[in-house]
Amino acid sequence: MRSPSEVGAEAVPLVRPLPADTFCPQSRRRFVLIAAILASALGFIDGSILAIATPAIRVDLGASFAETQWISNAYALTLSALILVGGAAGDRFGLRHAFVAGIALFIAASLACAVAPNPPMLIAFRAIQGIGAAIMVPGSLAIIAKAYPKKERGRAIGIWAAASALTTALGPVLGGVVLSAFGDGIWRVIFAVNLPLGLVSIYLLLAKVPADAPTEKRSLDLGGAALATLAFGALAYGLTSMSTEGEGQMSGPSIAAGAVLLIVFIVFERRQREPMIDLSLFRVGAFAGANVATFFLYFALSANLFYLPMLLIAGWGLSAAEVGFIFLPLSVLIALLSGPVGQWSDRIGPRFPIASGSLVVAVAFAGLALLAYAGIHSFWWGVFPLMALMGLGMALVVSPLSTAVMTAVEDKDTGAASGINNAVSRIGGLIAVAAMGSLAAWVYAAALNSGAASGIPGFGEPAPDVDAARLAASDAAFAAVALVTALLCLLSAIVAWTTVSGERLPWPRGSEAPQR
Repeated sequence: MRSPSEVGAEAVPLVRPLPADTFCPQSRRRFVLIAAILASALGFIDGSILAIATPAIRVDLGASFAETQWISNAYALTLSALILVGGAAGDRFGLRHAFVAGIALFIAASLACAVAPNPPMLIAFRAIQGIGAAIMVPGSLAIIAKAYPKKERGRAIGIWAAASALTTALGPVLGGVVLSAFGDGIWRVIFAVNLPLGLVSIYLLLAKVPADAPTEKRSLDLGGAALATLAFGALAYGLTSMSTEGEGQMSGPSIAAGAVLLIVFIVFERRQREPMIDLSLFRVGAFAGANVATFFLYFALSANLFYLPMLLIAGWGLSAAEVGFIFLPLSVLIALLSGPVGQWSDRIGPRFPIASGSLVVAVAFAGLALLAYAGIHSFWWGVFPLMALMGLGMALVVSPLSTAVMTAVEDKDTGAASGINNAVSRIGGLIAVAAMGSLAAWVYAAALNSGAASGIPGFGEPAPDVDAARLAASDAAFAAVALVTALLCLLSAIVAWTTVSGERLPWPRGSEAPQR
């Protein structure tokens, strides 16, 4: 899936070093590539359009604010907790078998989401969808890498990446047009469209692609996966319930339980012979720093891309068709600039690109906060340019961050390092939606109460009516979210500058640099 919180996350490939030979004859490789592109499109389209469709889902199903958060978080929770196990499943059972199983589970859960009668059922089906994605997401890129010999692999992955960027960019735009044209109930089609795409992908894999042999008989760390799911689920529930009427008293115990379970998970992983996460990698300062920077940056990105569409559609009254364009500059700029920025990073080291890109993103989010706080409701001359600035910052970060993660560890650990970093970005999104939702709800209530008495502070004249007061309170709530995330991006820049290497990296690692 590529939800908004995952834009750019695939720049850190979740693959292990593979042998030079390939299980797939040359005449069949194009079917592997087509199937991988279609399967990736499932998640990318589903995730990016869902952000635009969230207000429609909330209205159509009568979902509460907390339920709306969990429609996103249920998927993010199972995906982030199980993605490393999903990658290991491909090693153990063969990539084709695991990939097909992940796609099948994903589309079955998608159909269940399409007919969900109420928010709790939709949340449950979204969690199952995340399990399917945890197997499907790492399999998509890994099966391309295993099917193509080394000399052809780069071109194939480039085609996959370009197609991924295209679907990520166009998905929200097309979805917004459909939602605007057909009304709130059409959100169900977003999930149903996964069926034909998934069936074609499964047909190509089973009918046109030979089965690959498992690369290693690894044990699946199901105990670690269960502990991770419980730990992050408890943390997310506690953060979400802080602002939920009638459940606020559960926030403290839930957060405490999540913290305890997280400690138990760490102890459990340290004692495993084949752990889901190799915690010893975090002893490497550059690796730990790159992952802290990743967490802050993707926390900020996820929070804004989840709550901004809700503000624009439900608060400002914009159409879903207009709001769909906010994802366009992010996807396009990452697609266009990641290659040149990666080459720049190779020449000067990843520290400066990551730090400077994080600062650019911080400025963009601070601009969104100022725009909302001032009550300036300009999409094309306010929000859209700031989203383009944010896209530029992320384009500066994505490729160098991948480089920093992969080069901080030994060559034999690059697969594990990329998987951990991928999971960290998704966990950042999970915690962001939960924590920033509580902040937004608290600020909204405070601003609304203040506005009812004497006008909203910082918004000029006293609110003349209830609708204006609610709009001002919504602006204040999002301004708080955007300001906090801007500060987190600033922290990301500081962490990157103090921990990530600022030296030119060997090319390739462990060998002499090429002659120029």
